[in-house]
Amino acid sequence: MDIQITGRNVAVNEALKDYVNGRLPPVLADFPRVESAHVILTHEKYRFTAQVTVQGRDKLREAAQETTTDMYAAIDAAVDKLDTQLRKSREKMIDRQHDRKRLAEVESESQTDL
Repeated sequence: MDIQITGRNVAVNEALKDYVNGRLPPVLADFPRVESAHVILTHEKYRFTAQVTVQGRDKLREAAQETTTDMYAAIDAAVDKLDTQLRKSREKMIDRQHDRKRLAEVESESQTDL
């Protein structure tokens, strides 16, 4: 999986890269449709913002953003929020698939009505 890390007014050092690479892939391992992730780390005055955007197959695109006074806490919160969004998206997709009738079922219902 491709994970890009961008820093705005932040020097993205090895410690931040290792932290993001240690925190994000275990969350995304449950979602095989995700193909790429982009993490944007921003520092403004006293605020640190972590924005995580993932893209995948079948029009999958989820984004989570969190702002705190600590960079590592912002990354944790954004990844947790993203995990919740991905789980909800997957549940919606599964519900839509289960509610859909198969063509064979529709044909058998129409033949029994005749």
